[in-house]
Amino acid sequence: MTIGRLAEITKVPASAIRYWERHGLLPAPEREGGQRRYPPEAAERITILRTFQQAGLSLAEIGEFQREQPRREVMIRAKITEIQQRMVDLDHAHQLLTHALGCGQEDIVQCPKFRRQMAQWRTANPAP
Repeated sequence: MTIGRLAEITKVPASAIRYWERHGLLPAPEREGGQRRYPPEAAERITILRTFQQAGLSLAEIGEFQREQPRREVMIRAKITEIQQRMVDLDHAHQLLTHALGCGQEDIVQCPKFRRQMAQWRTANPAP
């Protein structure tokens, strides 16, 4: 299929597809008459690339998936640790926002309940 068709079915701009090719994230397609011709598997690979991006992986991290297993595992373990910390941070943000909806304090930072919660978060996750 052409790059235009691939862009259409994956909802990814052709410029992004070309960028991923230049950076080795997509295999270079065959050419017919100077035009790129992609196999059907290219759409699946693009879906995976988009999923990785939506999960917060950088292009360099996505590229690690194409490396040898030991190197890939190092990146994956680091990313899992990072995601776990982001989940904690998001949970704290959710608690804060939920509390703020019903809190009568003019300044949320002065709320005793919020201040106790913040102290608990600091105790559970002391700064390095």
